[in-house]
Amino acid sequence: MSPVKSKIPKGERPYLDRLLDEVRYRLTTVEDIDVAGQSIPRFVGEFWTSQQRQALSLHEVSYRACFKPQLPRFFIEYLTNEGDTVYDPFSGRGTTALEAGLLCRKVIANDANPLNTLLCQPRFFPPSLEELMKRLDSIPIKEKAEADIDLSMFYHPKTEAEIVSMKEYLDERRESGTEDNIDRWIRMVATNRLTGHSKGFFSVYTLPPNQAVSADSQRKINVKMQQEPEHRDTRVIIFKKSKTLLSDVTMVDRENLQRAGETARFLTFDARATKAIAANSVQLTVTSPPFLDVVDYVQDNWLRCWFNSLDASDAAKTITMSRSLEEWSAIMFGVFRELYRITKSRGFVAFEVGEVRNKVIKLDEHVVPLGIKAGFSCVGIIVNQQYFTKTSNIWGVDNNDKGTNSNRIVIFRKEAK
Repeated sequence: MSPVKSKIPKGERPYLDRLLDEVRYRLTTVEDIDVAGQSIPRFVGEFWTSQQRQALSLHEVSYRACFKPQLPRFFIEYLTNEGDTVYDPFSGRGTTALEAGLLCRKVIANDANPLNTLLCQPRFFPPSLEELMKRLDSIPIKEKAEADIDLSMFYHPKTEAEIVSMKEYLDERRESGTEDNIDRWIRMVATNRLTGHSKGFFSVYTLPPNQAVSADSQRKINVKMQQEPEHRDTRVIIFKKSKTLLSDVTMVDRENLQRAGETARFLTFDARATKAIAANSVQLTVTSPPFLDVVDYVQDNWLRCWFNSLDASDAAKTITMSRSLEEWSAIMFGVFRELYRITKSRGFVAFEVGEVRNKVIKLDEHVVPLGIKAGFSCVGIIVNQQYFTKTSNIWGVDNNDKGTNSNRIVIFRKEAK
């Protein structure tokens, strides 16, 4: 089966050959769809699964609306070689960046949300457990410390004192220029343990850790659950989570990540204007943009911003929250124009839009003309076939018809001039 026939001689397109050979081997069905007057192949199959190439434990940092590591790894392996530059303009927790580092690629991660750097960079330089324990023990705890906002609905007073003491210590280290990789690691893990739904988090029972409810909403949860915050030892929790994150990290992984981290770039620009990235420098972009009117990234992260002394309102000015398809498409066209500028000749963009609304709005079909208008050619659309997950069944999500887990990826290529 040869649904895509390139006019470029085989010897001049090794990346594309590798990808299409693997896609054809794994696909279940393929259909040609008409988009903006062009015939675009849509490949459907099981190209990766959550079990295939088991993802490294280091990825298990909670962040809303992030894709599985197997997705970027698939495209990085087939569309790049070692030393090539891999980019993600909507980096989130840094899944693409981390996979690129593990595979010895150069890394550029960008996100308008400054939490991205705090969540991503430390994992390129993970400490030993011995170093971590020593540093945690050295952090002074002020027993009567209180937050400058009311957090009593989330934390026991003793827990709050530990969190505030840690926050003050980390802020002082950062402001004095003495913050090191161990401090940054502690900040990253603590940020991810602030709230959650088990005793592995600092807070009383609340929503999953990738989103923080408002103080009023948490009060209602407490009443409904008939619960009061109990003391949680923050240092013990940070150590246990760190042990889990590092559980299968090998020395080779550490070496690859550190090497990539030394040259990695972590940016906080609007994805439509990234002048810090040179033209024609990126071999592959793998990304998933903010979804259409689905996730409130600012509200979800208000508590994380507080802990890291960030102004959530500043992030709100640049984080994309589109209320209509027309507005979303206009913003994404600006992103594609910038991606075209920075992409190398014969480089690629893998643009994941996992949303189909009520079986009507298929964002992949809306994305194709945006990329083409920006100058790219469209190689095709890959739809990774998935089975229902426990979470998707709870929320009534049909992974391949609606919801954000359908993994529809549009593949673009910048042709040689």
